[in-house]
Amino acid sequence: MIKKEMIAMLLAGGQGSRLGVLTSKVAKPAVAFGGKYRIIDFPLSNCINSGIDTVGVLTQYQPLRLNTHIGIGIPWDLDRNVGGVSILPPYEKSTNSEWYTGTANAIYQNIDYIDSYNPDYVLILSGDHIYKMDYEVMLDYHKSNNAALTIATMPVPLSEASRFGIVITDENGRIREFEEKPANPRSNLASMGIYIFTWSVLREALLAQKDVPNCDFGKHVIPYCHERGERIFAYEYNGYWKDVGTLGSYWEANMELIDIVPVFNLYEEFWKIYTRTDSLPPQYIAGNAHVERSLLGEGSEIYGEVYSSVIGADVVIEEGAVVRDSIIMQGAVIGAGTHLEKCIIAEGTVIGKNCDLGVGEYAESKLDKKVYVFDLVTIGENSVVPDGVRVGKNTAISGVTTAEDYPDGALESGGYIIKAGGKV
Repeated sequence: MIKKEMIAMLLAGGQGSRLGVLTSKVAKPAVAFGGKYRIIDFPLSNCINSGIDTVGVLTQYQPLRLNTHIGIGIPWDLDRNVGGVSILPPYEKSTNSEWYTGTANAIYQNIDYIDSYNPDYVLILSGDHIYKMDYEVMLDYHKSNNAALTIATMPVPLSEASRFGIVITDENGRIREFEEKPANPRSNLASMGIYIFTWSVLREALLAQKDVPNCDFGKHVIPYCHERGERIFAYEYNGYWKDVGTLGSYWEANMELIDIVPVFNLYEEFWKIYTRTDSLPPQYIAGNAHVERSLLGEGSEIYGEVYSSVIGADVVIEEGAVVRDSIIMQGAVIGAGTHLEKCIIAEGTVIGKNCDLGVGEYAESKLDKKVYVFDLVTIGENSVVPDGVRVGKNTAISGVTTAEDYPDGALESGGYIIKAGGKV
């Protein structure tokens, strides 16, 4: 029988609804990041850099782009005869078929997959965080404590602690109490949603909780293990970690990459981030173009001006266009004479000539006050913006729009245009 010491289960099925139109047609882990990567590249690269060669990727919402991107795992050296990467969508069973209804339910539905490797330990990961972490070090910590479960935690400012699941530990790092998003936190150690379980303990907990609706690690499995007196420890991580679950944090994390000494360094030799790359020509910067402090993807053509921005592969920025503090994803075209400020432009979008995006004063969103609370212009993939329009701050556009969609040639701050085929 195959025997693996530890395998990873990567939860990548989430919609990422707080990214608004960016995830209307693509799962959050497949969203582009840093001009070259997709968000899921980071946990996958961490796995292979940590010596974990068996990864199950659990997909559900809009999985096509994710499946195509991962393929058989070649970029991450995960194309193995034994182990490697496996895509695990929900599937029809003989008695019933059901979607994954919670993080733990998704793992429960794949017990047979895990059992086939007979692991001692199972690492549970999210597919939507940006960080570098050596899971081998965390496993050594788990073993040294003879733990049933180790939760990766990181210190957060006490003022922000109420946004997280908080753990309270004793002097040995053993977790004594959990508080889910407490109003008055008694600790600043936040759970990162990264867990190492001893497999026998997790297996028993999943079977015991199999009928719990929307079974979730934070709400059900971890409290169950705690009530049974299992040894649960906090592994403190002090490196860079970003949950890019909101438009603001997604924009910030991209912008942090262009600092002179980035907080998160993509250029380290010893901890590479791997991704699937297409065979693209080199980037081209025209003689009268101007680029400052930006990341440019392969195959991009720059004829205008780019400042403090992250430009994806195959992007064209035409003459006279000015791009500031923006993220422009693969294959987008920015028309001549157009000015962009603090925009997130998704893949395959075409912005017309002589447009002004990101102008005026901030206004509250008329679309979704929970998602659109930043002074950003967010445009979903394969959208079209016609020539000569003005678009205010905190706006959303999705689909092929025409001049008739812009009264007086403008979309006011806080407004939105979602066309048929485009989705909220």
